[in-house]
Amino acid sequence: MSTLFTTATLADGRVRDVLVEGETIARVADAGTLDPADAAVDEVVDCDGKHLLPGAIDAHVHFREPGFTHKEDWHTGSRSAAAGGVTTVVDQPNTDPPTVTGEAVDGKVALAAESLVDFGVNGGVTGDWDPDSLFEHPIFALGEVFLADSTGDMGIEADLFADAVARAAAEDTVVTVHAEDAALFDRAALERADDGTGRDADADAWSAYRTAEAEAAAVERALAVGADSDAAIHIAHTSTPEGVDAASDAGATCEVTPHHLLLSREDLDNLGTFGRMNPPLRSEQRREAVLERVADGAVDIVATDHAPHTRAEKDASVRDAPSGVPGVETMLPLLLQEVREGRLTLERVRDLVAANPADVFGVDGKGRVAEGADADLVLVDLDATREIRGDDLHSKCGWTPFEGRQGVFPELTLVRGSIAYDARGDGERFGDAVGRNVRA
Repeated sequence: MSTLFTTATLADGRVRDVLVEGETIARVADAGTLDPADAAVDEVVDCDGKHLLPGAIDAHVHFREPGFTHKEDWHTGSRSAAAGGVTTVVDQPNTDPPTVTGEAVDGKVALAAESLVDFGVNGGVTGDWDPDSLFEHPIFALGEVFLADSTGDMGIEADLFADAVARAAAEDTVVTVHAEDAALFDRAALERADDGTGRDADADAWSAYRTAEAEAAAVERALAVGADSDAAIHIAHTSTPEGVDAASDAGATCEVTPHHLLLSREDLDNLGTFGRMNPPLRSEQRREAVLERVADGAVDIVATDHAPHTRAEKDASVRDAPSGVPGVETMLPLLLQEVREGRLTLERVRDLVAANPADVFGVDGKGRVAEGADADLVLVDLDATREIRGDDLHSKCGWTPFEGRQGVFPELTLVRGSIAYDARGDGERFGDAVGRNVRA
């Protein structure tokens, strides 16, 4: 199968013809220089006035399979990814069973045969993990390693963390860290929020409880342990400017989520416990400071921490509601809206969601529109915005914390040359489950 994209505007503003042959990008040439007849293509896509971007790599998703398929599974999660322009996802280990042994890795990879997009599987760390078997299997990275409990209760002690980081360094494997120090949580904040009815008078209590200081301290500790072993540390879902600065100053990499980038504690009156996540939402001042660092290059990656739960699960007290929000389908649309509104450049978005994740984690052939690269491509019209509605999204959970916001959604997503999502014309259609393990 071959496809010719004509007069496509790339993220850097160049207008090019892009020829896809099979699974790869065969040619990138000046617009108008590739003749469909000469190339003998099966399909010609006129991209005049539209942008052709590399498929996004979401380095942090929880597709919930095995163990929690009432929330999400590989089929529904990957459909949501494809509809949002994400062509590679990296699944985290806090499933049931957790991905802490080679056998568990094999089991999850087998389930991922249902994925429409390419994928990686992270190996995790618990008290009974099996590093020997784990590192014999094609894990994407080590992590998300939890320094405090979150969904799945996988928080570990300092000695085990140091041992795991040293082992990952010996295996030349990146360590992705969930950095929060539980010793610095403000437990009194939850007590103050309890109104005596089992519900909460203050949905902001979770942000007051899991303090910004707890994140900053844990980032510093993770970086120090990494330095002792000369390990590559990647700080997941950094929610504070202090955390970003600490990672940047140490030469480590970090990611920011769309919810920490675009939402703050001021949104919790509307979101309630649907806005509970770990780390929690921060002050508007901190949110703005994080956005500044995303724009100026201090942040390496935007990843979603896509962590769906059902509406019934989230509709509980702040003590009982599970942490996490969906986001794999809305990441790129929201960032493209930031481009439209002048807060980010298109090149910066390309780097944050495609080129940089490929570089940080060493994913060959991904993240760029270049000859010889995988034909992971997303076609978007920056003039075509639509309101984000949970009912229109494809995650099994059926809701979004970004309800009512504007986004720029793809009209076409290719995974290694195959159509994963197509919204051209009337309706939409999805492709087959062609996803591959990028570490296999």
